[in-house]
Amino acid sequence: MMRSALIGLVLLVAPAAASAQETEPRFAWPVACTLGQDCFIQNYVDAAPGPRFANFRCDRLGYNGDNGTDIRLPDLAAMRKGVDILAAADGTVVGVRDGEPDMSVDQRGADAVKGKEAGNGVTIDHGGGWHTRYAHMKQGSVRVRPGDTVKAGQPLGQVGLSGNTVFPHVEFSVFKGETFIDPFTALPIGSGCQQAGHPLWATDVPYIPTGLLIAGFAAGPADWEAARRGDYADIKGGRNAPLVLWAESFGVRGGDTQTITIIGPDGKPVHRDQTVLAESKNLWSAFSGRRAPPDGWKPGTYIGRYRLQRSDAVLIDAERKVEIP
Repeated sequence: MMRSALIGLVLLVAPAAASAQETEPRFAWPVACTLGQDCFIQNYVDAAPGPRFANFRCDRLGYNGDNGTDIRLPDLAAMRKGVDILAAADGTVVGVRDGEPDMSVDQRGADAVKGKEAGNGVTIDHGGGWHTRYAHMKQGSVRVRPGDTVKAGQPLGQVGLSGNTVFPHVEFSVFKGETFIDPFTALPIGSGCQQAGHPLWATDVPYIPTGLLIAGFAAGPADWEAARRGDYADIKGGRNAPLVLWAESFGVRGGDTQTITIIGPDGKPVHRDQTVLAESKNLWSAFSGRRAPPDGWKPGTYIGRYRLQRSDAVLIDAERKVEIP
């Protein structure tokens, strides 16, 4: 996610060779992850002309003026483990930046990333005027240099948090000449969300409008910065501590029904909270739980369940466990 349309990387673009074919490229999935399991598309290219946003599905998952596809990791713990960004097609590296820190712009401030909104990244020339850009890469991870020839699937670096962004992801942008193109339609940005098009992807890339990013237990109200850092991954329950289930999801809609349930070792619910969401949110954080009873929690395994339902369809149904000794 970038909050400006600046390219942010130095482009040293040579004229296309006369023999370059004027055909559309086909792009492989540019991250070493499985969409819908350990990575997610947080934002899509803006297909709507003017000041209002709509992606190619006439959905609201994205933001006005976005010219790239934001492929995000669930949290910073996943980023720290290292997830490779891959060249989407054969080509020549024409732009590189590295050295920008992996830090949310909310912490660094907008002035600190001015002129470097794309953070660390790589730009590749695929011939025929076609280029791809991979932005917000992890500091120190970039493996290529200008002039390098790369093959589709070759690691370029890793997913990071550099530049003008607040979550770990790579912004994958496609452009021909100076025009940004939506890889889901092969149409220029702002062409309209109901225009016929065709994908530039070499494989099927499903559209997932709503999904769970991260969830877990906390011993009290969720600290979302701690949750996104992965600090709750190994949390242990306490006999007299609160039990709280938290979850962060994307693409929720007003009218969705959210249910948070915590089930005790005996299979009986010890907490249940059901809410009808009042408004739509591209990113939604929720937590609910209860204090320990006067004599403390019984030892055993407690199961938390986060469920999101839209009309008759269950969109998210996830369980997390915590042990109380």
